Amino acid sequence: MGTLVLAAFAPPLTELAFKFGPAEYFSLMILGLIGAVVLASGSLLKAIAMIVLGLLLGLVGTDVNSGVARFSFDIPELTDGIGFVVVAMGVFGYGEIISNLGKSADERQVFTDKVGQLYPSKEDVKLAAPAVIRGTVLGSLLGVLPGGGAALAAFAAYTLEKKMPMKKGEVPFGKGNIRGVGGPESANNAAAQTSFIPLLTLGIPPNAVMALMVGAMTIHNIQPGPQVMTSNPQLFWGLIASMWIGNLMLVILNLPLIGIWIKLLTIPYRFLFPSIVLFCAIGVFTLNNNVFDIWTVAIFGFLGYVWWKLGAEGAPLLLGFVLGPMMEENLRRALLLSRGDWSVFVTRPLSAGLLLGALALLVIVLLPAVKNKREEAFQEE
Repeated sequence: MGTLVLAAFAPPLTELAFKFGPAEYFSLMILGLIGAVVLASGSLLKAIAMIVLGLLLGLVGTDVNSGVARFSFDIPELTDGIGFVVVAMGVFGYGEIISNLGKSADERQVFTDKVGQLYPSKEDVKLAAPAVIRGTVLGSLLGVLPGGGAALAAFAAYTLEKKMPMKKGEVPFGKGNIRGVGGPESANNAAAQTSFIPLLTLGIPPNAVMALMVGAMTIHNIQPGPQVMTSNPQLFWGLIASMWIGNLMLVILNLPLIGIWIKLLTIPYRFLFPSIVLFCAIGVFTLNNNVFDIWTVAIFGFLGYVWWKLGAEGAPLLLGFVLGPMMEENLRRALLLSRGDWSVFVTRPLSAGLLLGALALLVIVLLPAVKNKREEAFQEE
């Protein structure tokens, strides 16, 4: 479904992309951030605070325009900024491990029962089908937003499924409800496809993975943006074909290997968590061959645990972190072209429309009736 959306909507969006300037890019990213606030669970204030913190973390490093090191505290390793993998692995990897270690042995054991039926039954398929459809639609939409991507789509779909009405006799979430897998996985897959839309039409990498794609394209002298479909049509349609083949290969490879993945879940947590810590450390070290990154990921692991205890989500932080540098660049470029005139963001129709959309979304979610319903929906069971 995500691939069909990409094939259908990328060509007309390319025409629209030619009308985008720095002001429009900035306004589009504001809309993406407001969307993240709306979808984040828990307090709106905490979600906004996490986004602002992510934006500030994205400013660490060398200023592109002046070449001055900002917020590096005279630490040479920070002059290149903080790596996305370091933040993500610390907050979601190490932070999760620390929180699990605070639970009893029974609570943190992943899987203890004997493995029986590996493939979904007819009842499982019937129960998962609506969740798959909801996840696909949500993922397709969130994948297009700057800073969205697969991770945010999966979190949003899981939150949505938890708050859908439970059927009689349905297994609770956290105890094996198949909707908790079907929704997020569908959203994850759909968003992974549609996240190519902003990259190929606007030249904006919506997440860290797409940022790597920009680097790969640049190496081959391909400039992502509106010109891709006209100057390199074989690249675009080849990409569509590769997605179909890739999805088919995933099914062929994964189905026979289900038994192996299940066996991994039977490993006791006391053996599992040191392995996770080790492989995370190896992965972080291999990025820059730098021990400093290992210490940094440990710090973010501790911070991730603190944020978890405070009820603040990590997903909005990552979104702000990814979008921060791009927002700053387009903000400064827009002000440079307008000679410092801030009205450029509201006098250009497309930019003004995007900002109005962001404002409307924020006003709607702050309305007392909607706010109360939202808090009810996101309340943990």
